Amino acid sequence: MNENSCSFHEKEIRDGQVESVCAVCPPPYDKENSVLQAFRGIPISELKNHGILRALTAEANGWEPGAVSVEVLRAQEEWEAVDNIRTETGQASSDQPGQLISFNEALQHFQTVDLSSFKKKIQPTIRRTGLAALRHCLFGPPKLHQGLREERDLVLTIAQCGLDNQDPMHGRVLQTIYKKLTGSKFDCALYGDHWEDLGFQGANPATDLRGAGFLALLHLLYLVMDSKTLLMAQEIFRLSRHHIQQFPFCLMSVNITRIAIQALREECLSRECNRQQKVIPVVNSFYAATFLRLAHVWRTQQKTIADSGFVLKDLEVLAKKSPRRLLKTLEIYLAGVSKGQASLLGTQKCCGPQASHSKDLTFTGVCDLPPHSSKGTRLI
Repeated sequence: MNENSCSFHEKEIRDGQVESVCAVCPPPYDKENSVLQAFRGIPISELKNHGILRALTAEANGWEPGAVSVEVLRAQEEWEAVDNIRTETGQASSDQPGQLISFNEALQHFQTVDLSSFKKKIQPTIRRTGLAALRHCLFGPPKLHQGLREERDLVLTIAQCGLDNQDPMHGRVLQTIYKKLTGSKFDCALYGDHWEDLGFQGANPATDLRGAGFLALLHLLYLVMDSKTLLMAQEIFRLSRHHIQQFPFCLMSVNITRIAIQALREECLSRECNRQQKVIPVVNSFYAATFLRLAHVWRTQQKTIADSGFVLKDLEVLAKKSPRRLLKTLEIYLAGVSKGQASLLGTQKCCGPQASHSKDLTFTGVCDLPPHSSKGTRLI
């Protein structure tokens, strides 16, 4: 028995397969613990790769393996699958929907992909003719600096891009918005009634982005992922679920993105962009400031969904006329939030019975209200 065992170990060493066994080879006289000592340096998962265990057992007991049962085969398959599962888990991509995405990461995606087909569709500025062109030249805002026009074009190009649920990055943006607004720690389906709870019209958010494109989702992402504006976003979301003053939060946000796009194209933001030497941060802040103004008017003037079209029209006029004023208001509000002294909702009980958005409510968007209309009649 000992001679056979020694010859077995010598063969394994010659083959270079179990050097760790050689390193802990027990003394010849230790018969009782020789088998245990031989395996002390080998991981259990590696035993299936060597014939050591079977050989030692066969020599000790004269046992020869018989027919393998179905249960044993199944157990062996499950064991061999462990390494595969571990490998696949370790190769998880950062594009998985389960991971939150920052505004800068999403923006970087658009800065690196080919958007040439979308860029062809943009109209960077409003075309004016006749007296309107002369008036704008004499009394209008300054033109955007040449060095900032590429950044402006990127903003307008993103507004031409739609939502593609097959793109992992797009899915992560949606998941991040949902989790930040609802407080959920779990992923949700990319289609379903839960999007109506956030203020989209239906089960597919893509159908509500016309006129603003993916820029509308980037603005929402900015609002919920910036620590300075997250509290504001959550408060406006609470207001949107008020049992009397409820409104579709995400649809309202899409309309405010439309206002920001028009303000950029009409050069209403050029002076501020030139001053800061940036475009995207200015457009983001303008969007947030306009949303803040809407929420303030909505709450203090007791507006309801029936007033949506008129509120947005008045807001568009004010935002284009006095963008600096809106930005200053946002700055003051955020400074108060950082000190714990500002609350958009004040003492109003917006969480009281929260109503789910009724499909019968009519929301009139900023682009839907005719100049002399007396009431809103269509959904956005």
